[in-house]
Amino acid sequence: MSGVPVLSFLIAIPLLAGMAALFVGAHAARWVALVATLVDLALGILLWRAYVPGGPQWQFVEHVAIGGPLGWSLGIDGIALMLIMLSVFLMPICIGASWRAIETRVPEYMAAFLLMEALMLGVFAAQDLLLFYIFFEGGLIPMYLIIGIWGGPERIKASYKFFLYTLAGSVLMLIAMLVMIGQTGTTSIPVLMVANFTPSLQAWLWLAFFASFAVKLPMWPVHTWLPDAHVQAPTAGSVILAGVLLKLGGYGFIRFSLPMFPEASAQFLPLVFTLSGIAVVYTSLVALVQRDMKKLVAYSSVAHMAFVTFGLFAFNRQGIEGAMLVMLSHGLVSGALFLCVGVIYDRLHTREIARYGGLSNNMPGYALLFMLFTMASVGLPGTSGFVGEFLSLTGTYRASSWGAVVATTGIILGAAYMLYLYWRIAFGTSMHADAAAMPDLDAREWWLLAPIAAVVLWMGVYPESFLHPMRDDVGRLLTRIERAAPPGDARLSTGAPAPALKAQH
Repeated sequence: MSGVPVLSFLIAIPLLAGMAALFVGAHAARWVALVATLVDLALGILLWRAYVPGGPQWQFVEHVAIGGPLGWSLGIDGIALMLIMLSVFLMPICIGASWRAIETRVPEYMAAFLLMEALMLGVFAAQDLLLFYIFFEGGLIPMYLIIGIWGGPERIKASYKFFLYTLAGSVLMLIAMLVMIGQTGTTSIPVLMVANFTPSLQAWLWLAFFASFAVKLPMWPVHTWLPDAHVQAPTAGSVILAGVLLKLGGYGFIRFSLPMFPEASAQFLPLVFTLSGIAVVYTSLVALVQRDMKKLVAYSSVAHMAFVTFGLFAFNRQGIEGAMLVMLSHGLVSGALFLCVGVIYDRLHTREIARYGGLSNNMPGYALLFMLFTMASVGLPGTSGFVGEFLSLTGTYRASSWGAVVATTGIILGAAYMLYLYWRIAFGTSMHADAAAMPDLDAREWWLLAPIAAVVLWMGVYPESFLHPMRDDVGRLLTRIERAAPPGDARLSTGAPAPALKAQH
């Protein structure tokens, strides 16, 4: 693929297809969107096959001067590659989930999804600071429209809340970016990743970036927009919001906060661990009392994202690789759980847990897949959830034993609310005949859920295929931040520091 601007093609295909979808009918718009997302998936697979682990840090690099400080600069490392693969994998599934669910203004809906795909891929591929900001903030617009136009009864309130929360934090990030450009005279992200800012300036820059990434992830207490957005969004909107958009915050921590401001990251580590610990316990307890299935899964997302921040700021290989695997696994599993909610919502038009029960009798295929995704969410060995959480907790323990203890309560509480949800839906007693008469998964729904199930098992059985492309990039990040790494409080019985084990499976 040498010389082929494959990253530009990845971004341009959904962008052009979205424009085309606006000028055709509803049926044609669905097919335009599906074909475009499948083409992007094929390109993503070719990108993965052509990527050389252990090769140059930045591959498939493109650069075209646009004017002034802004340039069309693209390039990926192994970390960006995995998140691009997550995006292109989930997008055709989102289009399929919308095939029958969306009946009004279909061309505009498909165009919004395709625009969002182009912007998400741009975030992961951008190597220019200002270009990154344009892609990062541009993704707000299509998601705002998807929630606000095709959402539930309170969609206007939820869409405004989503937009204002995420925009407010990003204004501070833009100011910090302008300061960085003024200090270094460059907008190149690879150059800025090795720039050395003074510790006092790092602290202010770190806080400005944190304001944006913490909302996007989201972290407690700036998470309150997420449950409302999930409940009001259409099923496919929830899938892509939980599957990819939340990962933009984690990607920002890896790409900006840690390598650009290592001393500040170490300085604010207690803050991050405290907020993450509160998120794990508080949002898990809130999830336990939810009556709406979507809201329960939404609160579980906040708790799972706390494992990401615990791992990233552990300043060791296990924590960072575990955080990446948690992001990939959560993108698949939470997306699948929202699809499972959408399947029965389409049949009964309610998300109240109490309205369902005993679905294992009349929907055995659904109950089987729902069980797999539930087990992956609670971290059952052999599923994708186990590997990421285990590595993240291992890394967290080496940095802070108390942090690991608090994080572990999230696994216990997570098992409580997810197993209760599954028991109530699949085996509980329902007094409603309409729930007992619902048909099992049709062919379209099998095609949506089965690929996710396969990847969840693949990642659980052989995570090395996902860790291998990004291992060298994690090593480079560790080399950059090791000078600022705070001493951990966990030691082996000999009193020596715990060894840096390789995260292989």
